[in-house]
Amino acid sequence: MSVKFDSIIMIAYGGPEKPDDIRPYLKNVASGRPIPPERVEEVAHHYELIGGRSPINELTFKQAKGLEDFLKKRGHELPVFVGMRNWHPFLSDTIRKMGENGVRWALGIIMATHQCDASWERYQRDVDEAMKETGVKLEIQYTPSLFDHPLFIEASADLILEKFKEIPETERENTFLVFTAHSIPIPMAEESPYVKQLETSCRLIAGRIGHKLWTLCYQSRSGRPTDPWLEPDVCEVIRKLGADGVRYIVIQPVGFLCDHVEVLFDIGIEAAEAAEKAGVHLIRAETVNDHPKFIQAMADVVERHLKD
Repeated sequence: MSVKFDSIIMIAYGGPEKPDDIRPYLKNVASGRPIPPERVEEVAHHYELIGGRSPINELTFKQAKGLEDFLKKRGHELPVFVGMRNWHPFLSDTIRKMGENGVRWALGIIMATHQCDASWERYQRDVDEAMKETGVKLEIQYTPSLFDHPLFIEASADLILEKFKEIPETERENTFLVFTAHSIPIPMAEESPYVKQLETSCRLIAGRIGHKLWTLCYQSRSGRPTDPWLEPDVCEVIRKLGADGVRYIVIQPVGFLCDHVEVLFDIGIEAAEAAEKAGVHLIRAETVNDHPKFIQAMADVVERHLKD
């Protein structure tokens, strides 16, 4: 059953905003998880290599501002709050602020496009925990995933087409389009629509631009080496394509809604190094970030709830 809502909360992962934030942030991420200290230091170094900060918070607030402004132009005066799982503003702080502002019914937008426990249900559990912690009781409904929303597909396709312009015309037809998403444990994947939704997004985006050479692979694997996670790894795919004679690759991290360390380091540095060794020209298409069509996609699902 739908209820009338008086605000929107965007729920995101969060990231460090300056070098001094890195280790406290990673401590939050690792809390309660069996992550070896050496792995934490490795990831801290990744942040240092991309400038000592993540753009995820800044971009998420741009997305929120874009959504609020777009809805206002459509006649909907709805404040858009942002709550982060692992950094400021923490979900508990945002929930408390919403309660102080008199919010009672909110529409939740989880800032992940493809659903699994780590990217979807865990966010909802964290919201519930934040409400218990603060004593603020909100009625929150969640918008559906945008994995196949036409405007998300169009935004992703537009960003890829921009990068195809950098490739010589004679090479474009043979350029390989590589989509990536965060790898997750196979048991988790088997209990969710994650892979199917990713495959649908990739098929629709490739179809939108009319390109037949594409593949889906995974990145940013963590956990114990003995545990099965989704494969193939992006660097392995790049090496294989290079060995097969592919000269140009356009890569898009379709499983991410804005740039952060998994995009800027894992693709921008690690995958780029693999491509250079494989003799491949690697060109990264942007994530949707605050692309106007993605903002409109979020606004569309909000308006659908308003009509209910």
